[in-house]
Amino acid sequence: MNLGVVILAAGQGTRMKSSLPKVLHRLAGKPLLGHVIDCARSLSPAEIVVVYGHGGDRVQAAFEGQDDLQWVEQAQQLGTGHAVQQAMPVLKSSDQVLVLYGDVPLTRSETLAALIEATRHQGFGLLTVKLPNPSGYGRIVRNDGGRVQRIVEQKDATPEELAIDEVNTGIMCLPRDRLVTWLAGLSNSNAQGEYYLTDVLAMAVADGFDIQVCQPAAAVEAEGVNDRAQLARLERAHQQRVADRLMADGVTLSDPTRLDVRGELQHGQDCEIDINVLIEGLVKLGNRVRIGANCVLRDMVVGDDVEILENCVLEQAHIGNASKVGPFARLRPGADLVGGAHVGNFVEIKKSVVGLGSKVNHLTYIGDSEIGEGVNIGAGTITCNYDGANKHKTIIGDRAFIGSNSALVAPVTIGANATIGAGSVIGKDAPEDKLTLTRAKQVSLNWQRPTKK
Repeated sequence: MNLGVVILAAGQGTRMKSSLPKVLHRLAGKPLLGHVIDCARSLSPAEIVVVYGHGGDRVQAAFEGQDDLQWVEQAQQLGTGHAVQQAMPVLKSSDQVLVLYGDVPLTRSETLAALIEATRHQGFGLLTVKLPNPSGYGRIVRNDGGRVQRIVEQKDATPEELAIDEVNTGIMCLPRDRLVTWLAGLSNSNAQGEYYLTDVLAMAVADGFDIQVCQPAAAVEAEGVNDRAQLARLERAHQQRVADRLMADGVTLSDPTRLDVRGELQHGQDCEIDINVLIEGLVKLGNRVRIGANCVLRDMVVGDDVEILENCVLEQAHIGNASKVGPFARLRPGADLVGGAHVGNFVEIKKSVVGLGSKVNHLTYIGDSEIGEGVNIGAGTITCNYDGANKHKTIIGDRAFIGSNSALVAPVTIGANATIGAGSVIGKDAPEDKLTLTRAKQVSLNWQRPTKK
C-alpha cells in the first residue's frame, strides 16, 4: 500500500497572540510544522500534502525548496473535515491517508508506524489517549462490547460523555477511496458550525469498519500547542526526551533539565556536559570531550580529548584533538584549531588556522590568519585585518613568539622562530629567527601631578 500524509496547518492560533503563524513558532529551534514534516518523512510516504491557511505565504516560504511537499490552501477555515477535503484531489497515488496536525510536534514515528500497521488490513485506525483531565478534547464513545462507535466533541457532548477520559488525538489513518465518500457526506450541523473530520468515524462504523485504536507511549506525543505556556511545556518535554537518549547512549549530563539541544548532537564515548549548555545545528563531539557550564556550540566539530571550559561561544568552527578552549572564549566561523591548541579567556578567533600546540591564551583577537605550530601569542595581541574596505591576511610561522599587546597590521608575515617585542605595531614582514620590535624611547620627566582645587 502507498501511504499519503495530510498535515493540517491552516489554523491562525489566536491564543498565541502573535503575527507569526502558529505552526512557525519554534520548538527546539525548529518550526512546529518542521517537526511534523520530519516525522512524516521517516515513514517513507508516497506523498506529503500540507494544508495551509493563515499566513500561508510565510509558511510555504519557511519550507522553500523542499520538493517532496505539496501545498493546498484552505481559504476558509470550515473545520478539519473541510481541510482534509481540500487535500484529496492532490493525493493521487495513495491507498492509505494518515492525517497529522502541524501544531502537534512530539509524535514519535514508532507510534505512527504502529498505527499504520494496525490499519493496513482493517482499514481505519485512530490514535487515542487517556487523560486525567480531558477537558477540551473530543471523547471516544464505545459500545458495551468496547468497540469504538463515534467521537463527540466537547461542545456537543452530554454530561455522561464528558465523563469519558479517553480522548481523540485527531490522528487517523484511513482508506483513501472510502475517505472521499465519507468527506462528501459531512454536515456542519453542530455547535461549532464546522465540518468535523471526527464525524467520518461514525460513518465508518455504519459501513461495518472495526476501528483499530492505538495509544502512544506518553500522552505528550499527542499534545498540541495552543498558547505559549503549552509551547514551553512541550519544549521541556522534548529536551528531556533528548537528554534521556543521550544518557542512555553514555553521555554524562550534570543536570538533564539544564541542557538544550536545538538541532542534532553526535558524540563519541565518555563525553561530559555541564549545566546550561546550548547545542544548535549539527554538533559532532569526539571521544572524552568535556564541556563546561554556560557554553553555546553551533554547527561545531570537536575532536577527541578536548576540554571546553565555562562560558564559551563556539560557532561553525573545528577544534582538533587534545585542545583546550576557554573560559570565555569565542570561536567564530572558519576558526580551525589543528590540535593540542590552547585558546584562553577573552580570545576571539575568526576564519583562522591555529597550528599544532600553539597557544593564544589571553585577551586576543585573531582574524583571517594562519598560525603555525608551537606559536605563542601574548596577551592583548590583535591582528589588524580590516583596512576599512577589505580584509587582509596575517601569516605567523612555526614557533614564533608574539609579545604581549602587539598589533599585527595585515597583510603581514611573521617568520618562523621570530620574536616580536611586547607593545610593537608590526606593519612590515618580520624575518625568521630575529627579534623585531617597534617602540618609542622611554623617557622619565620631572612632572607634578595636578591636584584638585
